[in-house]
Amino acid sequence: MENLYHSGDFSWSLFLGHLVLEKLLKARITKITKSHPPFTHDLTRLAELSGINFSDEQLDWLDTITTFNISAGYESHKRTFYNKCTREYSEEWFNKIKQLQVWIKTKLYY
Repeated sequence: MENLYHSGDFSWSLFLGHLVLEKLLKARITKITKSHPPFTHDLTRLAELSGINFSDEQLDWLDTITTFNISAGYESHKRTFYNKCTREYSEEWFNKIKQLQVWIKTKLYY
């Protein structure tokens, strides 16, 4: 995610940022339930199942970041997302993803 961001490949960076958060949330769910997490990419749903107390602002962020997971079958959606990923937009969301990543990691050890 970071290398893609710094190379200017913003849409792929944000897509991978979504995956980073998804995997962390699924790790937390697996830890507390001792079973496989659900087959979903919806970060808000995964946050609810994780047992972590997210703020309303963080849940809003997760809701937006979920939209970064663009299905490979929808070229028009990918193009729209690609065009949205300006340097400014991507910097904002890259920083929010990093902030969530660090915070969620602290919750994995409880």
